[in-house]
Amino acid sequence: MPSNIDSLALYKTRRILKELSAKTGRGTELISLYIPAKKALHDVIANLREEYGTATNIKSDLTRNHVQDALTKTQQKLKLFKRTPDNGLVLFVGALMTNGPGSEEIFVNEIIPPKPVQTYLYRCDDHFHLEHLMEMIKDVDIIGIISIDSTETGFGILTGNKIDIDEVITSGVGGKTRAGGQSARRYERLREQNLSGYYRRVANHAKKYFLKGIK
Repeated sequence: MPSNIDSLALYKTRRILKELSAKTGRGTELISLYIPAKKALHDVIANLREEYGTATNIKSDLTRNHVQDALTKTQQKLKLFKRTPDNGLVLFVGALMTNGPGSEEIFVNEIIPPKPVQTYLYRCDDHFHLEHLMEMIKDVDIIGIISIDSTETGFGILTGNKIDIDEVITSGVGGKTRAGGQSARRYERLREQNLSGYYRRVANHAKKYFLKGIK
């Protein structure tokens, strides 16, 4: 695997794709947008404005509103970028149910792809078109790694035979005491309390580090 591909980006992309593959919309309400680096964002925004106008022909009021809302959100997201990222940009946007029919909210999922986007693609469908991103990460084994002891924890990614250590946090907990008596027992109780807090911090950090990624 090329060394210039970020292992953490690949890991997060895989997590996002797994989540998105289970999402479906009503009719053709879900937008998939792939933008190559060479494509100017102002041209993309102009295309989306045209699509907004075309969407007025959708007969279903609910579907039409969802599509137009998704197109508006997509344009707003693109305006936050000064230029197209070096590898291009991928957006998955649409109305997804949060708690049964009628609870739809517009979600915007932004991905900076781990490899360059080759072709401009706009699709409005009942599912997200993930196949191009799936092609980018196929045959790449990515494993999240946590190395932990009582003093520090390292978080990293194993890609093939390459390990990237991205962050290390320390516990601030002292070692065991050799002294005896009541003071030693009190010290050990405090140490165990501090260790428990440290392990909770590790767990929360791991959840944020490895599981967070859908925007």
